[in-house]
Amino acid sequence: MRFLTACCLLVTVFWSLVCIPPAFATPALAMGTTPKYPADFTHFDYANPNAPKGGTLALSAIGSFDTLNPFALKGISAQGLNGLKSGLVFESLMTSSDDEPFTLYGVLAEEVSLAADGLSVTFRLNPRARFSDGSPVTVENVKFSFDTLMSETAHPMYRFYWADVKNCEILDEQRVRFNFARKNRELHLIISEVPVFSPHWLHGRTLEKVSLDIPIGSGPYVVDSFDLGKYIIYRRNPEHWAKDLNVYKGLYNFDRLHYKYYKDQIIALEALKAGEFDFMDINISKQWARDLRGAQFDNGNIVTEQLSHQNNAGMQAFVFNLRRPLFQDIRVRQAINLAFDFAWTNKNLFFGQYTRCDSYFSNTPLAAPKALPQGEELALLEQFRAQLPEELFKTVWQPVSTEAPHSLRDNLRQAKHLLDAAGWHLPTGGQVLEKDGKKLEIEVLLASPAFERVIAPFARNLEKLGIKMTSRTLDPSLYTLRVKGFEFDMLVNTFAQSLSPGNEQRDYWHSSSANKEDSRNVLGLQNPVVDALVEKLITADNEKSLHTSIHALDRVLLFGEYVVPNWYINAHRVAYWKKLKRPQTLPLYYSSGEDVVIKTWWQAQPK
Repeated sequence: MRFLTACCLLVTVFWSLVCIPPAFATPALAMGTTPKYPADFTHFDYANPNAPKGGTLALSAIGSFDTLNPFALKGISAQGLNGLKSGLVFESLMTSSDDEPFTLYGVLAEEVSLAADGLSVTFRLNPRARFSDGSPVTVENVKFSFDTLMSETAHPMYRFYWADVKNCEILDEQRVRFNFARKNRELHLIISEVPVFSPHWLHGRTLEKVSLDIPIGSGPYVVDSFDLGKYIIYRRNPEHWAKDLNVYKGLYNFDRLHYKYYKDQIIALEALKAGEFDFMDINISKQWARDLRGAQFDNGNIVTEQLSHQNNAGMQAFVFNLRRPLFQDIRVRQAINLAFDFAWTNKNLFFGQYTRCDSYFSNTPLAAPKALPQGEELALLEQFRAQLPEELFKTVWQPVSTEAPHSLRDNLRQAKHLLDAAGWHLPTGGQVLEKDGKKLEIEVLLASPAFERVIAPFARNLEKLGIKMTSRTLDPSLYTLRVKGFEFDMLVNTFAQSLSPGNEQRDYWHSSSANKEDSRNVLGLQNPVVDALVEKLITADNEKSLHTSIHALDRVLLFGEYVVPNWYINAHRVAYWKKLKRPQTLPLYYSSGEDVVIKTWWQAQPK
């Protein structure tokens, strides 16, 4: 389940139409002022260019996998295989810097130029680029990869993400151009993230037919061996064509990456203590507070540390499946929300470690202001006033609280009134509310038993209202299949966000994604106002318009009461064996401790 600092990150977004004059090619693109690193930079600041290469990094993975193809809808791909951007096995035209909000530097493409009208972008490939089988990476391969990912044989997320890209056009032996259906402030950046793979990997088959064939990419690692559901091992390619590029200097230092699969995080932690693997993100507050104990911790063999970052917290929440008729009544959603006592949960179960999510863009200036809408945001929302709750214009949304002067009892009284108004009543002698012969019963789908202790007190509070909540913890593989097919009442989900929200918002909230299998619109949200605000956000042509659209979208989502907000923390909590070493400088933006250890750490050399 895709956090962060209590101080807001100040990001000033200027537009790349200004940063990248059409008359000049550049090795970098930025959704900021100018790229931090000059054209002749030698390495990223968070990389140690003198880091020794070698050794094996053993990591844990939860659940199972049944495919080596991360681009198709069917199956669960192995840990470490990326479905977008540059990664271990597949590279994209450009790669991101982890200490800038949204800046990309050339990998497969050595130069990029944006057309004066903003309706196309051209990439010139690095002639040295090679796949792991030694064959050159060509413009034909780029077009083939893009066309394949945009076809019905690939996961639908790509068609949402690049919906405004008309086509990919080969200009000559080194240059490829992507033509756009309309101007889009970030399209030239996100199209540079297209992963490129060799057509030889498919052997003439359509993408969905490829499953256990070893992928042929151009990245720093290749798949060495695997046993379905048990482990996968990646081997660093000593002939990696880009190993001396500035974007790779000091990165990917381990000779082997060995993922070992475990049933859940509780079992995985015991395996870490036993030395079965080297590094683990600790995402369970109880484990961090109580379970990192024993001889290996006492003697310093296992190190615990909090790694700071400046990520957008997004929204983690208990999510209602709006495809269920039960949850289409906002009064029912509000009543359930009122029964969750975060203050008690944080104190008694989380040891006070978390901050409540209060926005879909928590902990950033992108969050809707804690004031009534005004100015341009108000003008934008006024266009949809008849379709929005009047409270949105009169009150400031806040997550339900039991902090003084509030109390759980008052919240439950309010919840009862809402349920009564919605037509839910206790039958004579009954214990569960009913309406039209149906009982108000909810099952929360879980992927980890760690959440069962959170659901239990929540369920007890709901029981006082006559709502029966149960939880079902599934094997991660079965859980993934259930979520892909939207077969759940409620679940825990994280709506991860970047510092530059854009085209991916279609996949999160737009009506067109609501019933697309395995879309990120887990809610099943179909709201014409949200649709319009998403399109407004995507087509924003300046910083002010972008922030106005994001604030309005956030406010509308919050007043929709589509989720029960959870919590975040301002650091990655990690535990690792002391043989692992890291640079002093951490990147600012990285999704997990595992992400940074794979990229920038190394193994101590024997004395």
